Amino acid sequence: MSTEQRTLVLATRNPGKVRELRELLAGLPVKVTHLGELAEPPELTETHDSFAGNAREKALTVARATGALALADDSGLVVETLGGAPGVLSSRFAGEGSTDADLVAKLLCEMAGIPDPQRTAEFVCVLVLAGAEGVIGQWEGRAVGRITTGPAGSRGFGYDPVFLYPPAGVTFAQMPAKEKNRVSHRARALEQFRRDLPEILAHL
Repeated sequence: MSTEQRTLVLATRNPGKVRELRELLAGLPVKVTHLGELAEPPELTETHDSFAGNAREKALTVARATGALALADDSGLVVETLGGAPGVLSSRFAGEGSTDADLVAKLLCEMAGIPDPQRTAEFVCVLVLAGAEGVIGQWEGRAVGRITTGPAGSRGFGYDPVFLYPPAGVTFAQMPAKEKNRVSHRARALEQFRRDLPEILAHL
């Protein structure tokens, strides 16, 4: 087993995801970088109808382009009363190039008039670790909550201002990062990844 620290490339340019992932990966025996720090980052596509399919495709693309380990996160919001939307289209729900505010406004518009008992939703995160030779592992995390009727809080990103997490009684955007990073869908997937990574690295 090599004692050299391995490079782990996060398959994302999203600054919110990069920030959360760096915090959640702190202390692991890997050097974390991301697409925004690469001189020639590969282009990523999301052509699958599942979080797992998209995460696998992104992880493999980055691993094969860089020769390093790649960790891809595909995640989104699933609202039952909207038939599972926005789902895998969460980042593009309000159109290409839309801002977080656009996404929140579109969601609230779609859910206008829907009573509270029917506003249940869950955030889903699928993580995939890949090397140049293929997929190494896959992990999933979920956080169940409700969609509020208006945004609250200035932390986080994406749909966080309208995702109420009942155990805390506040939205993800109202929670300090440290608190959110204990209970979020991404935190739950990363907890499993952190647990498994030392053994994975020992066998690479």
